Amino acid sequence: MGLYKFKPPMSGRMGTLRTLASVRGAALIEYGCMGHMLYGRVFLNQASLSEGCRLYSTHIDETDISMGDTERLSSAISEIVQRDKPKIIFLLPSAVPEIIGTDLPAICRELQLDYPDVRLLPFGCGGFDVHGYRGVQEALLLLVKTLPINTEKTLQPTYNIIGSCADMFRFHADAQEIIRIMEGTFGMKPLCVMTSDTSVEDIEKMGGSHINLVIRSEGEAAAEYLKTRFKTPYLSGRPYGIEGTAEWLEEIAQLSGLTANNDFILSEKEKIKKQIAPSIPVFNHITRSHPDEATISLGGHADVVKGVLSYAVNEMSLNKGICWCDYTDMASEEIPYFTEEEWTRAVSMQEKGLLMASGEALQWAERNMELQISNPDTKWRLSPYEPPFVGFRGAVHLTGLWLNALLEEEH
Repeated sequence: MGLYKFKPPMSGRMGTLRTLASVRGAALIEYGCMGHMLYGRVFLNQASLSEGCRLYSTHIDETDISMGDTERLSSAISEIVQRDKPKIIFLLPSAVPEIIGTDLPAICRELQLDYPDVRLLPFGCGGFDVHGYRGVQEALLLLVKTLPINTEKTLQPTYNIIGSCADMFRFHADAQEIIRIMEGTFGMKPLCVMTSDTSVEDIEKMGGSHINLVIRSEGEAAAEYLKTRFKTPYLSGRPYGIEGTAEWLEEIAQLSGLTANNDFILSEKEKIKKQIAPSIPVFNHITRSHPDEATISLGGHADVVKGVLSYAVNEMSLNKGICWCDYTDMASEEIPYFTEEEWTRAVSMQEKGLLMASGEALQWAERNMELQISNPDTKWRLSPYEPPFVGFRGAVHLTGLWLNALLEEEH
């Protein structure tokens, strides 16, 4: 890991933790150094993840490292099984055990015989060489490979949301908007919101759904596995904007064979268009008279940047500014990956127009903090009921943010 002026990129261990920490009915043990879990818990508290896994850390010292002693881990498992009686215990390595080659899978196989009623499930990605999004991807995939049971499809059509995890900014609100519009359009309820609002039992039932909605690229591998095992089709993508959300719902109808409630969709579209109608002349004026101000630059998760950009440019006629993503494996010609040095230089050059990025970037650049779309955050988010960015309600929320920010630019 190199030196950073700001927070370093999320590690694979942190990505795994932020994926698993919200799973109710489970316990998670981090086999690692003192302070790691404390740091991780602070983020989870700030992100309003108030319930889920019981989180523990064993701590290790010099003797454990030099002698390869894992007795602390064995004792922790025994105590947690007796006290909490979880259905499953997730084992998460930190950097030191990963580097010295502690074999967590072998330890779990050996100890599993002592706990026939509690599954021990080891995870990887504990080293510094793995990005956080890779940790999210591997955690989602291992969960669906391990927990779902063979089951029949539900009598009433249902779906799973895959990829709603605590590392994404405003994950609660976006998941709730998807649930709302799925109920209104198809009368469907979710079996599993994986993983921001789920339990071990919910994940076990995932095979009973009729379609999987993958709202981040890291969930595609998990959806592919579920498609192979349970023949469940999936749609990958996040719904942004008025027309973008309507098209997303149309794709779901085609994949699932369900009939969409077009009255609901038309009602939502008309309602949102009326709500944003007063802002359109202002947008048109600024676009004509101050085109440099009617520019939007975005940085963050590639799927979020792509979705917000599409709504801003294609539906609201804003101009594309400098856009970047925060993970090399998701980079494209349209949305390249920027290092810390590159995005700070780009932000410094783009003095006018809208900037939507992490709270850390906006604070450093002394830009409008209301335009945050990604982490790292600088605030506590105690309320899970903030307005979303996705869906129909997300469209009017984004429009309001842009309108006020543009008017502030003019003054």
